[in-house]
Amino acid sequence: MIVNLFAGLAIFLYGMNVMSDALQKAAGNRMKNLLEILTRNRVLAVLVGTVITAIIQSSSATTVMVVGLVNAGIMKLSQAVGVIMGANIGTTMTAQLIAFKFNDIVPFALIIGAILILFGKKKTHKQLGELVLGFGLLFMGMNYMSDAMKPLREVPEFTQFMVDLQHNPILGVFAGFLLTAIVQSSSATIGILQALASQGLVPIEAALPILFGDNIGTCITAILASIGTNLTAKRAALIHLTFNVIGTIVFLIILGPVTEIIKLLSLDPVRQIANAHTLFNVTNTIVQLPFAAILVTFVTKALPGKVEEDPTKLVYLDERILETPSVAVVQIIKEIIRMADIARANMKKAIDAILNGDEKLIEEVYADEKAINALERKITEYLLAVSHQAISPQQSKRVAALFNTVHDVERIGDHAENLAELAQFKIDNKIVFSKTAVKELKEIFSVVDKAIETALYALQHDDKEKVAEVDRYENKVDELRDILRESHIKRLNNNECNINAGVIFLDIVTNLERIADHGVNIAGIVSPSSIKHKPKA
Repeated sequence: MIVNLFAGLAIFLYGMNVMSDALQKAAGNRMKNLLEILTRNRVLAVLVGTVITAIIQSSSATTVMVVGLVNAGIMKLSQAVGVIMGANIGTTMTAQLIAFKFNDIVPFALIIGAILILFGKKKTHKQLGELVLGFGLLFMGMNYMSDAMKPLREVPEFTQFMVDLQHNPILGVFAGFLLTAIVQSSSATIGILQALASQGLVPIEAALPILFGDNIGTCITAILASIGTNLTAKRAALIHLTFNVIGTIVFLIILGPVTEIIKLLSLDPVRQIANAHTLFNVTNTIVQLPFAAILVTFVTKALPGKVEEDPTKLVYLDERILETPSVAVVQIIKEIIRMADIARANMKKAIDAILNGDEKLIEEVYADEKAINALERKITEYLLAVSHQAISPQQSKRVAALFNTVHDVERIGDHAENLAELAQFKIDNKIVFSKTAVKELKEIFSVVDKAIETALYALQHDDKEKVAEVDRYENKVDELRDILRESHIKRLNNNECNINAGVIFLDIVTNLERIADHGVNIAGIVSPSSIKHKPKA
């Protein structure tokens, strides 16, 4: 019996996972669009949480994703509340689906799904096959679990335990909590409960407290996922737990009336459990949503403190959003922009150090360069992780290009460090530039800085027109480089500057010109055709 039960549970979970993957692939960028919509108000956030969980087939997975989004700074805690509540509603869809009598079509679903996967020529056909196969496996697993429960009818200890649960709802809550905490899926434990109900082994009076406990147990996944995240993400996980604990307390108080309502809605014990699951989460959301701000205040006081900032830590990326690649790619670009802003700031500091002899700025450049190198390593590792996900060909091409972009940004940081070293050499050797040289350096730096600024804008906003603008800036830098070199040679011939000053001057110009080249590379991934020439960088 136990072997068949676990075999059924394994098939059930695998079928749910196959369905989830198929739906996520079909959703594609729509997942990202849904997450963008949620910023408008809490009601929309609830709707988004419901839809995403209906796709993912797991409130735990959605809440873990929310923890990741909060940790990555994509989502505010106030927005997370609505999504978490919606996730609880969305997860009831699986129970409602199971309550339908699809047993007769399960074999056909398995056959059709397998045929579409094995022989389908189009990607959409294969995705449909995965969806149909997952559907069949879900019900196949449910049937296995249901059949495995039949012998329990003859076990007096089990039937007595069910009787005891009717009179001790707290024990039922604990049983549901423990089972879901172990299985890590409330949909699976609700499925087990429905399998028991299908065999007449668990009355609705005993099932309801277990169901409430299931909703608390599913919070454990998000709590475990919040370990190692920032304080705000931990608060998001606590909101999930608080929400379900409050709901359980309220429903235990009104357990009698709730039981009668569930009985009136349906005579089918399997459907009763599905309806109870939906009623619990919908009512819980309706009651608590108006008090979302109070929930946020409560968890903020329960977990006090400030979020610490670490320049080497990823701000926009989190491994918990890897399962939604369309969102992850957008966040990677944000993280690259942040890294590039540090590199650009370093370039400015290095030039200021050269022109003003400020050694404090040189130290800042060295410190920030370490952060840039750390970010390059972490972003590259994240890109590698995304590339291993089930992503579309377009996303795959984008990810491949972003590997090069990260390297280009890191090289800008390296050139800024080179400039800082030249600044230190200039200070140590008491080298002074002529007024003309200072003016020329300011001029070329201004164009280089504008090129980098425009390149980052093009990358962030996917602006093809800005790419051509970056290319023009880079051409201007090349022209200035040639003019400045000629001007420098004239000054040397006229004894207007010494050899040491001249060498440093040329090195500065070379590093600035290389930085502009990397700016062209960064912008080029948006629209390669807008780049008239390929810079050597």
